[in-house]
Amino acid sequence: MSLKTIIDYSPNFYSTKRSFKQIKFIIFHYTGMKKESDSLKRLKNIQSEVSSHYFIKNNGKIVTLVPDLYIAWHAGISYWKNFKFLNTNSIGIEVNNPGHNLNYKKFSRKQINSILRLTKFLIKKYQIKPQNILGHSDVAPIRKKDPGEKFPWKYLSQHKIGFWHELDQKILIKNRNLKTNNIEIRSFVKNLFKIGYLIKAPKNYNLSNTQYIKILTKAFQRRFRQELVNGIIDQECLIISENLAKKLN
Repeated sequence: MSLKTIIDYSPNFYSTKRSFKQIKFIIFHYTGMKKESDSLKRLKNIQSEVSSHYFIKNNGKIVTLVPDLYIAWHAGISYWKNFKFLNTNSIGIEVNNPGHNLNYKKFSRKQINSILRLTKFLIKKYQIKPQNILGHSDVAPIRKKDPGEKFPWKYLSQHKIGFWHELDQKILIKNRNLKTNNIEIRSFVKNLFKIGYLIKAPKNYNLSNTQYIKILTKAFQRRFRQELVNGIIDQECLIISENLAKKLN
């Protein structure tokens, strides 16, 4: 299986090669800039100190910026399960989109088709597990919101890409906005830990536990409960987290 891309290399990567076995994650991002051309320039600008392995244009064309076996600079300070600084073990995919601060919009059909094609190729090549297909906000929830609640996670899961719950929409809506008690909130946080989220704020952030859990809940919602991102742990969030955690047992 081959993949055709446009080669347009960025200088922003570490020169030491890694092995196939080190590649365990795919992390999706949006660019968060007005113009596509500016996004690509930034990813190739040595002064920006930012890059990704792939860049998906509005028209669906895929640009290779950094070869897979080199470490691109896309995840930054990040955590998932027992991994820290996920650049070392991940492939980063930037999808052009202005993001939350600049008229965040749906990803185009051409972009989604390219996401499917590229991700299937990478999953097969590196044997990446469904639960290791992540968003930037999963691994860095304090700093990042991307790829956000308009990213087609559910659709991708229907094509055997990524990780999703198996709950009926009617049940979800019935449980939306229903309050949870303290025991249920603790259970929700434990489920997030099982899924892979870091459940305590890193020491370099001056956040209370309550503040951090609200941020973390928003990250979870952007991924798994995209219709309502409010940072409140309701019964819908609880049952989604339970379903996901059970799938990993």
